[in-house]
Amino acid sequence: MILKADTSQSGIQDSSSESCELKQENKHLEGFYEELPIVKEIIIENTVSVSVRKCPETAKTLLNLETDLTGDVVVHWGVCRDDSKNWEIPAEPYPPETIVFKNKALRTLLQPKEGGKGCSRLFTLDEEFAGFLFVLKLNENTWLKCMENDFYIPLTSSSCLPAESVQEMLIPGKAEEATQEVSQTAYTAGIIKEIRNLVSDFSSDISRKTKSKEAQKSILLEIEKLAAEAYSIFRTTAPTFFEEAAVELEESKPPAKISPGTGTGFEILCQGFNWESHKSGRWYMELKEKATELSSLGFSVIWLPPPTESVSPEGYMPRDLYNLSSRYGNIDELKDVVNKFHDVGMKILGDVVLNHRCAHYQNQNGVWNIFGGRLNWDDRAVVADDPHFQGQGNKSSGDNFHAAPNIDHSQDFVRKDIKEWLCWLRNEIGYDGWRLDFVRGFWGGYVKDYLEATEPYFAVGEYWDSLSYTYGEMDHNQDAHRQRIIDWINAASGTAGAFDVTTKGILHSALDRCEYWRLSDEKGKPPGVVGWWPSRAVTFIENHDTGSTQGHWRFPGGREMQGYAYILTHPGTPSVFYDHIFSHYRQEIEALLSVRKRNKIHCRSRVEIVKAERDVYAAIIDEKVAMKLGPGHYEPPSGSQNWSFVTEGRDYKVWEAA
Repeated sequence: MILKADTSQSGIQDSSSESCELKQENKHLEGFYEELPIVKEIIIENTVSVSVRKCPETAKTLLNLETDLTGDVVVHWGVCRDDSKNWEIPAEPYPPETIVFKNKALRTLLQPKEGGKGCSRLFTLDEEFAGFLFVLKLNENTWLKCMENDFYIPLTSSSCLPAESVQEMLIPGKAEEATQEVSQTAYTAGIIKEIRNLVSDFSSDISRKTKSKEAQKSILLEIEKLAAEAYSIFRTTAPTFFEEAAVELEESKPPAKISPGTGTGFEILCQGFNWESHKSGRWYMELKEKATELSSLGFSVIWLPPPTESVSPEGYMPRDLYNLSSRYGNIDELKDVVNKFHDVGMKILGDVVLNHRCAHYQNQNGVWNIFGGRLNWDDRAVVADDPHFQGQGNKSSGDNFHAAPNIDHSQDFVRKDIKEWLCWLRNEIGYDGWRLDFVRGFWGGYVKDYLEATEPYFAVGEYWDSLSYTYGEMDHNQDAHRQRIIDWINAASGTAGAFDVTTKGILHSALDRCEYWRLSDEKGKPPGVVGWWPSRAVTFIENHDTGSTQGHWRFPGGREMQGYAYILTHPGTPSVFYDHIFSHYRQEIEALLSVRKRNKIHCRSRVEIVKAERDVYAAIIDEKVAMKLGPGHYEPPSGSQNWSFVTEGRDYKVWEAA
């Protein structure tokens, strides 16, 4: 069991996670007591500068936070409405790389400044708020506060200031870096408080006789889980790792776990099918034979095709969700291939189509919008604004897919049934996570609901729309395109990543037209989602839609390995297409996979773009790997660091630090 041991009290108490099904476990607790904290004091000398001003156009408050701290500095923040300083979460939108923490606070990763001297972030706040509250998180056990209190920035006074109001604070000379015992004690104190609250709630409700037996049982099970967590703290000495602190404490071991839904950060994804894979009728068994081979290449996650019965043989027009006899194989063969990949140490993503579903029956008007099978929904499950299927639900929360009835996720019964189905897939089949089809079709908040119910190891959404073009030529600035993907990730509260369609499109133009300057944005960062929110970017160059026999948006021919040289050396989570693995590219892909794993490149690795010119792009990643694309010249700098050549191909080359 992984425990999140936060030492700050600013709205960051964690609670135990809930699984799809509550499982009662009888545990005998011994020696359950509270301990005094043990703290190590470290003298530090850093500053935080906060400027506040009003935007004359929107009347919103603009707060810019800067610090000379370096590394992955996370701002744990909220707002308040008065002098009581009660933490609240403001309404969206939030800055990039922001996640909602247990509906109590927000966490935003500060963006490194150019030159690497400190980091900063701009926050846009509504004028209704009186103050901005925050603490800084340097790693899992180190929090920086203001003389034992939260940092507090008043906002109301800024309304009368014509210019910026700037506050510069010297961070107090002591940062409390909690030892394992401190973290455990602080976390246990929160658990003890929750147990007491639950017991009080349970006792009072019994006296009033208002709770059902099921609710009482739920409370008792929750108490038992909390007690078991607290007990386990006193029995373990293993540290806990999380995404915000992407730091290697041991050279030989990457973090064990970072964040549910986004994996450890070291995943390498294999798409395990193409558009023709259904034709053999036994794809699961064919793929099973390649499990050991794929694992040995370095892949840690495999994405399987849609498992349900479908009107289309490829699986993307599902009908009876609980019928897992598809053109790829039956339910027993699916379980078999899942077990095999688990045996070789790989995780499995199920391809789930939640946006639409094909009906079994026609209504009185001859329209196909009545469903059969275990989920026998009527036309209330179909959105009202799709003219093709006469739904009686609410209006769609996204873009309609006109080939099948679009499901209305605002309906309680629909969400309940989908969550039960996903939990069934997790428990019955053994899926570890999800690839979510056509997430443009419904609000990301529903995705958050589904993922919180199923707690996937990894999840990625397909948010695909067109990039920006002017007179047929791709614009250099694709911020609007990647912002739409970021907005979806934010709507899902960061519980899932998204395919970095922006990066794929920019690679198309850069490589095909010899315009490698496109691979750097105006701030010298990668120009796709990977440049803004790398831990949520799943990079790819081809999939079953864009390539294979469909070829909707095929990668420039002959330049595929340049694309892989980019995504396999850069941050983000790379996805490699099945057709490319089992082709003449295999040896080159294998070499690049080895480079990534050997140097522990992960989804949050640091990129320094050293060249982005017409005929050459070059970057250094984590000061461990140097690479270049294009016919132009580049050699990594000589000096204190020695570089050795590793691999090369047509218009790409890779070096490692000796």
